[in-house]
Amino acid sequence: MPEQPTTLTSSQHRRAVVLAVSAAVGGFLFGFDSSVVNGAVDAIQHEFDLSSSVTGFAVAVALLGCALGAWLAGRAADRWGRPRAMLLGAVLFLVSSVGAAFAFAVWDLVLWRVVGGMGIGVASVITPAYISEISPSAVRGRLASLQQLAITLGIFAALLSDQLFATTAGAVDEGAPIALGASLFGLDAWRWMFLVAVVPSVVYLVVALRAPESPRHLVATGRREEAAEVLRSLGTQDAEDRVEQIARALESDREKQQRSTLRGGRFGLRPVVWVGVTLSVFQQFVGINVIFYYSTTLWRSVGFDDSDAFLVSTITAVTNVVVTLVAIALVDKVGRRPLLLVGSAGMTVSLAAMALAFTQATGSGDDVSLPGAWGTVALVGANLFVVSFGASWGPVVWVLLGEMFPGGIRAAALALATAAQWIANFTVTVSFPPMSADLGLPVVYGVYGAMALLSGLFVWKFVAETRGKELEDMTD
Repeated sequence: MPEQPTTLTSSQHRRAVVLAVSAAVGGFLFGFDSSVVNGAVDAIQHEFDLSSSVTGFAVAVALLGCALGAWLAGRAADRWGRPRAMLLGAVLFLVSSVGAAFAFAVWDLVLWRVVGGMGIGVASVITPAYISEISPSAVRGRLASLQQLAITLGIFAALLSDQLFATTAGAVDEGAPIALGASLFGLDAWRWMFLVAVVPSVVYLVVALRAPESPRHLVATGRREEAAEVLRSLGTQDAEDRVEQIARALESDREKQQRSTLRGGRFGLRPVVWVGVTLSVFQQFVGINVIFYYSTTLWRSVGFDDSDAFLVSTITAVTNVVVTLVAIALVDKVGRRPLLLVGSAGMTVSLAAMALAFTQATGSGDDVSLPGAWGTVALVGANLFVVSFGASWGPVVWVLLGEMFPGGIRAAALALATAAQWIANFTVTVSFPPMSADLGLPVVYGVYGAMALLSGLFVWKFVAETRGKELEDMTD
C-alpha cells in the first residue's frame, strides 16, 4: 500500500512549486513548437514552391529530431546533470528559432526544424525527471502534471501568436497565404511565427542556469553534502536521512548490476521499462494529435466555415488547458491508475461515436459533410475525446514517466520511453492523411478507439499505482 501523503511546510511547498514551474518552461517550449508551425505551413509551401509531400515532411521532421533529442537526453542528464541538460535543450531551441525564421531554402528549414526538435526532445525528458526528483511525494503528482499544463499553454500561446502575426501581415498577391505578408520591421509574418520562440527559449535558458541540481544526481555523483543542502532548501527536515535513503537505493541497484542498464529478461528490457514505453506509445496511438493537427475536415463536415477555424481551435485549446487543471487537482487525491482508466473509457466511447457518425458522411476528401444530428454527435465526440485525454492520459503519463523508474535508470529509461513517444507521434501524424483517404474516417477513428480500449486494459493489467510512494521505493 502506498504511504499516506504527509503535511508539507509552507516553505517546502513554495520552493518546490517555484522550481517545478520554472522547469515546466521546457513543456511550454514543447507545446509551442508543436503548434506554431501550423500557422506557417501554407506560407512555407508557397515561399519555397513545395509539393504537399515535401511540405508535410518539413513539418513532421521535427518529431524525428524530438526522438533523437529525447534519446540523447538520458545520457546528457546522467553525465552532466539535469540543469545542464536543460541548458542544452534551451540553446538548441534558441538557435533553431533564429535559423528557421531566416531560412533561405527548404533544406535549411528542415535542418533547423530537426535542431529545434532535438531541443524539445531534451526538454521533454529532463522536465518530468527533474520535477519528480525535486518534489515531495505528497504533491509530486500535481507538480509533475505541470509539464502537461505547460504543454497546453504552449499550444494556446502558439495559436495566439500565429493569429497575431497573421492579422498584422501586410497585403499579399491574390491567392497567396496571408502569412507571406510583411509584419513587424518588414519581416514576413511566417518568419515572425518562428522567431518569437526566442522569448521562451531565453526564459528556459535562464532557468537552467539558476536551477539547483537534483539531489538524486548529486548523491549518484558522490556530492552528498550538496544534495543535503538542496533538500534543506526544499524544506526537508531530515535531509541527511533522505540522502542516506537515496544512497541505499542507488547502492541496491549497483549490487544488482542494474544501475545504468535498461536490459532485462523480458524481450531485452526490464519490465518497468516496457511499461513506460508502452504507456508512451498508447498516449499517441489514441490519435490525440489528429484533433490538433488535422481537425479541418472534422470542423468543416459539421458546418464550420474555414473563417471559423481560429475560434474552434481556440475553444479546443482552452478546453485542453481547463481539463489539465482538473487532472492536477485530482492526481494526488485519487491516484494515477483511476484517472488513466476513466480516461481510457471516455476516449473509447467518444472515438466510437465519431467513427459511427462518419459512417453517415456524404462526399469525399475535403468535402465530407455529416447530415442532421450526426454532425452534433461528431462534434460532441471530438470534444469529449479532448476532455477525456486532457484530464487523464495527457498529464498522468508524464507524471508516471517521471516517477515510475528506479533511480539508477530513471534518466535513461525516461529517455527511451519519450523517444518512443515521439516516434509514435510521428507515425500517427504522417499516417493519418493516407489512412483517411484509403480507409475512410470511420475506420481511422475506429482504430484509435480500439487503441483507447487497449490502453485501459493495459493499465488494468500492468500499471502499478505510485501515489504517495517515495522515488527510492520504485522497483520493477
